[in-house]
Formats: sequence, C-alpha cells, structure tokens
Amino acid sequence: MSSPPLALTLANQLLRPGFGSRRGPDRIFDRIVVETGEAKGDRQFVDDFRLLLGWWARAENLTPVGWQSAQVFVRRHLANRARVRALVAEHPEIEREPIEKPVFVVGLPRTATTVTHSVLSLSAEHHSPLLWELLAPGLEPSPRERRKAVTAGRRMVQGTNLFAPRFRDIHAMAAEGPEECTFALPHALMPLSQVLIPEYVEWYRARDFTDDYRYLKQVFQVLQYGRPRRRWILKSPLHLGNLDALHTVFPDATIVWCHRDPVTAVASFCSLIEHGMAVSTRPLDLHGIGATWSGLLSHAMRRGLAARAALPRETVVDAPYSWLGTEPATGAPKLYDAVGARWTDAEAARLAGAVARPKGTRPHRYDLARYGLTRAEVEDAFADYNALRAEVDRA
Repeated sequence: MSSPPLALTLANQLLRPGFGSRRGPDRIFDRIVVETGEAKGDRQFVDDFRLLLGWWARAENLTPVGWQSAQVFVRRHLANRARVRALVAEHPEIEREPIEKPVFVVGLPRTATTVTHSVLSLSAEHHSPLLWELLAPGLEPSPRERRKAVTAGRRMVQGTNLFAPRFRDIHAMAAEGPEECTFALPHALMPLSQVLIPEYVEWYRARDFTDDYRYLKQVFQVLQYGRPRRRWILKSPLHLGNLDALHTVFPDATIVWCHRDPVTAVASFCSLIEHGMAVSTRPLDLHGIGATWSGLLSHAMRRGLAARAALPRETVVDAPYSWLGTEPATGAPKLYDAVGARWTDAEAARLAGAVARPKGTRPHRYDLARYGLTRAEVEDAFADYNALRAEVDRA
C-alpha cells in the first residue's frame, strides 16, 4: 500500500490528541447517547452499538481518523433510529404506508449490482433512496433542510475521495445519486470495511436480522410518507446473507440476483476494501482482508442459497453479468421485463449514462494473490454457487 495522502496524514495528526479516548469507549458512548437520545424500548438496540464501539476501540492498527469514523458511524445510526422511531410515534399512520412489490438487487459485491440498481432507477415509475436521504432519513424536508442534508452528503463523499483517492475509481458515490440501503440497515458489515473486528464477525454471524429489516422498512415508510408512491428499487450485496429475514418483512419483494465469477468478484472486492480500509487502519493486513472477507462472502452465499431454495421461484430474477456488464443494450430490456417493469424510449435514451464509468476515473486492477487467496480456494468455497451460475448461464 502506498503512503497515505497528505490530507489523511494531517487529519490523523489533528485528531491524535483525542485518540486516547478509545481506552474509555463506554464514556464516549454515553456522551453519544445523550446527544442522540434513545427511543422508548430501544435499550437492546442501543446496547448492541455499545458493544460495537467497544470492539471497534480495541481493533488493531486503528488510526485517529479510524476512531473518529467509528464514533461518527455509531452516532449516525443512533440518531437516525431515534428520529425514525419518534416520527412513527408522532405519526402512527407512517407504519401503514405500503411498500409494495419492492425490488432488491443482491449478489456478491462487484457483480454489477451497482449498475443494475442504476439502470432500474431510470424509470419515472421507480424510486431509489438517495445517499443524502439514507444518511439522515426523515419526512419531506424544506428547501433549506434539503440543501443542508445534501451538503452533508457531499462532504462525506468529498472526504472519502480526499482520504482514499482510488476509492472513486472502484465505487463512485454521489450525494444525490441512488445508493445502497446498507447505509440505513443498522447492523450490517460496513464497520468491517474500515477495520478488522473479529468479535463483530462472530456476533454478526449469530444474529437474527428480522428486526433490522423491520426497521429498514420503517425507514422507507418514513421516506415515502407524504410523497408520491413509486416502486422502490433497493440494493445491497450484503442482503445476500439475510434473504430469509428480507423475505419475512418484504414478502412480495422481487429479488434480482446478479451473477459473476466469484474469483473475479472476491478479488475486486478485496481491492475495494483495501482502499477504503486504508483510511482507518495503518498498516493494513492484506491477508487478513482476504481471509475475513472471503469467509464472510462464502458464508453469506451459503445462507443465500439456502434461503433461495425456500423462496417461491417467481420471487427471484437471475441477472447474468453479461446483461449489463457487457451487453447493456439488450440486457436492460430483459431486466425490466423480468421484474415486470416497462422499458421505454425514455429509459433507452438514458441507458448509456447509467452504465458508463464516471468521468475521470481510472481502470480498476486487482490480484487475488495480493490478499493471500488462490483461485482454487475461492472456487472450492463457492462450488455450490458456481453450479447455480452455470445453470443461469445455460438459461
């Protein structure tokens, strides 16, 4: 890994005086709860984040910027939870908002889930949550409130691009663009993209995520309340391991499962994690990244395949990588038809922009061996998935 950008070095120096506070994470957490508030009946939710912050504080090679990021992450989720629960208590009709036939784009990371999400978001009949909405979900804001929220989202994106300049080449973000609902899902794997936290891995694997998806539905109900109702287009590769909970909460959802060679997907994703984690962790354990994420992704795939077997067949739409990764002009209409949406000239006219790489980004190159992994190991870990993928390709 190259030397950190100057801006990141300066930020670490600036934040170093407060770095010692990670030795007392409970005190920091108590202050955060005072700032954000706590909804009635949310003690377990809050305590789960207390555990996370404590584990995060003890993570190896955490930097001052990494410790600050941990506090920002926990504060955001607690504040959003308190706001959403307060809005639902004030307006009980929010929970009667129908989230009808949503589409969830899932699959291993780096399998064209982002471009699939973008293409499905082209329709005026669809709606995808925007990054600024997910960072602070609430009711329809005033123009001033909207500008403030969008500005906050832009600052987050600018900070990421400043501290991790290559991240944009791999996964570009925009405050006013469609983004993963993982930003709103409270107990996701996002902390592990910043630092290796073994305790969180074990906690995550044992968790029942049904309540998390009930809360995620409340977030979308809040974002829909008082606004035009359109079909929700949602996305996160990390839903793959929780399809059972997702289907329980969204029983009429269509699941678009994106497919690609897992050897390529895992190598590409480890590279993404490396560039993102370099902001919060120095030095990086590249083989640790490989071992952690190959294990997490293969575990998610096993859970996804097991859940898929119990789902109604019409619930799942298989999207080969060729549909949008190499043949978008013919793949996009197939995708729309498969989810029961209308492909019109309006969508076709905007397709090129949805599938194009952002201007100024460089090609993304990666190597599985850099992360201590071999092709044979990955193929063995994903053998059952490769059998499914072969069926999809034949179809």
